[in-house]
Amino acid sequence: MNNLINKKSFGKWMLLLLTVSVFTACKKNFLDTARQGGYDEENYPYPGGSGPYDQYIFGAYNSLRDYSVHVDGFINATSIRSDDADKGSTPNDGGADVISMDNFPVLPNSGRANALWTGYYGLINRCNNTLFQIGSNKQIVATDAVKLQSQAEVRFIRGYSYFMLTRLFGKVPIIDTLFSDPAAQNNVPQSSVDQVYAFIERDLNFAAAYLPAFWDAVKFPGRITSGAANGLLTKVYLTQQKWAQAMNTANMVMNSGQYNLSTPYNTIFGEEGENSKESIFEVQARADAINPTSQGIQYTNLQGVRGAGPWDLGWGWNSPSANLAAAYEPNDPRRARTILFTSTPTTPGVTIYGEVTPIGLPNPRYNHKVHTNPATRAAVGNRFGWWNNVRILRYADVVLMYAEAANELGGANNITAAKAALNSVRFRARAGNNAILPDVTTNDQALLRDAIRHERRIELAMEHDRFFDIVRWGIAQNVMNAAGKSNFNAARDVLLPIPQAQIDLTGGVLKQNPGY
Repeated sequence: MNNLINKKSFGKWMLLLLTVSVFTACKKNFLDTARQGGYDEENYPYPGGSGPYDQYIFGAYNSLRDYSVHVDGFINATSIRSDDADKGSTPNDGGADVISMDNFPVLPNSGRANALWTGYYGLINRCNNTLFQIGSNKQIVATDAVKLQSQAEVRFIRGYSYFMLTRLFGKVPIIDTLFSDPAAQNNVPQSSVDQVYAFIERDLNFAAAYLPAFWDAVKFPGRITSGAANGLLTKVYLTQQKWAQAMNTANMVMNSGQYNLSTPYNTIFGEEGENSKESIFEVQARADAINPTSQGIQYTNLQGVRGAGPWDLGWGWNSPSANLAAAYEPNDPRRARTILFTSTPTTPGVTIYGEVTPIGLPNPRYNHKVHTNPATRAAVGNRFGWWNNVRILRYADVVLMYAEAANELGGANNITAAKAALNSVRFRARAGNNAILPDVTTNDQALLRDAIRHERRIELAMEHDRFFDIVRWGIAQNVMNAAGKSNFNAARDVLLPIPQAQIDLTGGVLKQNPGY
C-alpha cells in the first residue's frame, strides 16, 4: 500500500511546470504536494543525477498519459480490433465510432482514429520542442554528455510515437523539427513506410547508445533506459522481418543484467508489480486521496468491471473474447489472471484479491490484468484505477521476440536457442506445477513457429500486441474470420483510415489508405 501511494515521484515530476517563470508563479500549490524525490526549493531546477532539460523532457513523459495517447483510441485500436477482445459494456455504449473498431470497417470520420493521430503528433511535437531547447537554449548550461542523454530520452519517445503511428496508419508524415509557422506542418506529405521505419531506427539506436542502463530506482522509477530502447528496437526489427537485428538487440536486453523472469505472473499486473524486474517500459501513473486522478491515467477506468455500487469500477470496455478464453492450454494459470469470469448461478467469479463478483453483470468476462486492489481503492478513495501503470513492454515479450527471431533464422543452434527462450517463459508460467505447460521439444521450424506464436498470444493477452502480431504474420484475415469478425477485410482493415479531418486540414496533401 505504501509502495503505491508513495513510490511515484517520477510520475509526479511529469506534471512539473515547463518554465521557471511559471514555476515561480505557482510555487505555493506545487510545493504543497508531497513528492518523495521530486523538485523542491533546495534542488530546483533539477535533482541530483538528472539534468537541466527535465522541465521539457517531463512534458513528453506527461503526454504519455494523455487520453488520446494511451487510453480510449489506444485500447480500441490495439485490443478491441483484435480477436482477443470485444467492445464489451452494453451493446450501444460508445456508439458507432467504437462499435466500428470491433466490427469493422472504421470510417474516415472516426473520432478515435483522429484522436490517435493528434495525440501521437502532439507527443512528437513535445519531443521536437525538447530537442530544439537542447540545441538552441543558451540560458541552459550543460555538458555534451548531458545533452546527448537528454536527446536520447526524447528520441526514444519520438521513435515509439512513430512506431505506433506507422503500425496504425501506414504512411505518415515525418515531422522532425519545429515550424516557425505551425500551419506549415500541414504541408508535409506522407513518407513511405520504409522511410518511417528508417527514421524510427535512427531515433532508437541513438537512444540505445546514450541512455543509461538504469536510473536510481527511488528518484526515477520507470524512467527510460537503454534496455527499453533495445527492447523496442527488437519489436521494430521483428515487424520488418529483420531477424538477425532483432535477435541481436533482444540478446542485448537479455544479457544486460537489468531484467529477468523472477516476478510471478500473478504479481506483474497488480500495484505491487509495477516497475519490477519484468518491466522494461511502463507509462507511469499515481494517485492518492488528495489527487485521485490528476496525476494518473484513465486506462484502467475504461476497462474496469461495469456494475453498480462497489462494482462500478469502470466502463466495462475491452472484454476478453470467448475466442481468447478457449485458446489456453489445460490448467494454464495465466487464464485466470488475464480473464475475470463473472459469477453465474452455479459458478462464482473470484478476483485475484478474493472478491466474488455479482451475478448479472453486463459481460461474462472482464480484463483481470487491470483489476485493482480493493485496499488501494479504499486508501485512494476512488474506484477507477487511475494509479495503475500501463505496461507497454515487458521482459517476457523480449524473450519471446528473441525466440521468434532465432527460429526464423533457422539452423540447429538457433532452433535450440529459440526453444530455450520459449521454455523459460513457460517455466515461469507453470509456477512450479510440472503437470502443466510442458516444455516445447520439437525441432521442426514450422511447428516451433506455431508454438512461439501461441505463447505470445497467451503470455501477452490483453496487452495490445495481438492485432499487430497477426498483421505482421500475415494471418489476420483467417484469424479474424475464425473469431467471428466477418466484416474484417485485410486489404483494408490492417490499417486505420487516415482521418478525414486531417486530410481536409492539409488541403488534400495527405492521401487516404486503400479501401476507404
